Amino acid sequence: MTQENAPGDTAQAPPLDALFRPVDRSRPAAPQIERAIRTAILDMHLAPGQAISETALARAFGASRTPVRDALLDLQSKGLVTRLANRGTYVARLSRKGIRESQFLREALELANIRRLCARRLTDQERSELDRILARQADAIERTDRPAFQDADDAFHLALASLTGVERAAELLRREKAPLDRLRYFGLFDTDRMSRILQEHRAILAAIDDRRAPLAEHVAMAHLRAILVTLDRAVAEHGRFFDPE
Repeated sequence: MTQENAPGDTAQAPPLDALFRPVDRSRPAAPQIERAIRTAILDMHLAPGQAISETALARAFGASRTPVRDALLDLQSKGLVTRLANRGTYVARLSRKGIRESQFLREALELANIRRLCARRLTDQERSELDRILARQADAIERTDRPAFQDADDAFHLALASLTGVERAAELLRREKAPLDRLRYFGLFDTDRMSRILQEHRAILAAIDDRRAPLAEHVAMAHLRAILVTLDRAVAEHGRFFDPE
């Protein structure tokens, strides 16, 4: 690995004992650890380039190093951590190229999902499920609860994918969204932005209801490409978190 791709030497480990809590021993440890670390990375509690210790993580989670190692390998496959031989494990820096590629693939998948849903009529049960998700988003905006809003945002897009009946659609979408999700830290602090996202979700759903595929795709495309504006702003303001290009 070149020096340009190496994590920052100045990154320091956070107080992991305060950041994480012990796992529930009645359930498999590795998935709990993976989710907790992934959330900390997406919320920037673990910053890009920051060193993370398997030993310290094991102590914080009250687990052995084996499930911690399994969780880190899973996070590495998602591009969220970097493991370097004889150097340790680091939170991966953000990659502008990788983010643009993920956005391209996500857009292609989501537009295909929308076209498929527009080709048929949503059932009352399916529409009610989507309405409940949007209601959760509205409630999160009222409470200025950013994590709850993000959870509902994910749920809306994954629900559209699941409703296509294509078994791998949601799985593929979840994987391609992971690099993009890290950018939300830079773009979802204000309620105005969250309100615009909710309005766009409602517009997409209304167009699907009316089976107006071109309109649904047009609204969705603008909605999905907004992340590229966030990317440009994040690079300009927080360049240290990104790989040099």
